[in-house]
Amino acid sequence: MKELLVHYASYNCWANQQIIAVLLKLDEAQTETEVGGSFPSLKKTVLHLWFAESIWHQRLLLTEKPVDPSAGFTGSFEAACRAWQQQSQALQEWVKHATPVRLEHTLAYNTSGSGVVKLPVHDALMHVFNHSTYHRGQLVNMIRMLGISTKIPPLDYRHYKPRK
Repeated sequence: MKELLVHYASYNCWANQQIIAVLLKLDEAQTETEVGGSFPSLKKTVLHLWFAESIWHQRLLLTEKPVDPSAGFTGSFEAACRAWQQQSQALQEWVKHATPVRLEHTLAYNTSGSGVVKLPVHDALMHVFNHSTYHRGQLVNMIRMLGISTKIPPLDYRHYKPRK
């Protein structure tokens, strides 16, 4: 289980890095144009990804009251992308150093809609990595909807080569 989770954490960082490289080639107006989707702009989607990976990382650290680092964020799109990438790297490091016992631990956390939720750490990690994949796909679609012709590298797991 640990080896698989380490691969997924590493893949998540790699795929985020690939899409961020594309996003950083865009101008500010392109990143803020609303085209629809779960989050209507590239910038809002990046902020959501940063938020989500951060909240899950804080839960893994057993932070009693996680905070949204993107709330009230007024920095540049580039700064948001860099913060998201740093968050992904922190999550990857957590997974690398987690013991098998820690990966079997059950997280208990509060949500506004469901109250207290319990989830094994290994399931939480699979959730966060799949969640990021879902929204990376939305970013690709938004780039295309904006008519941007920048080449987007393949982001599927099969294109990722684990680095030792």
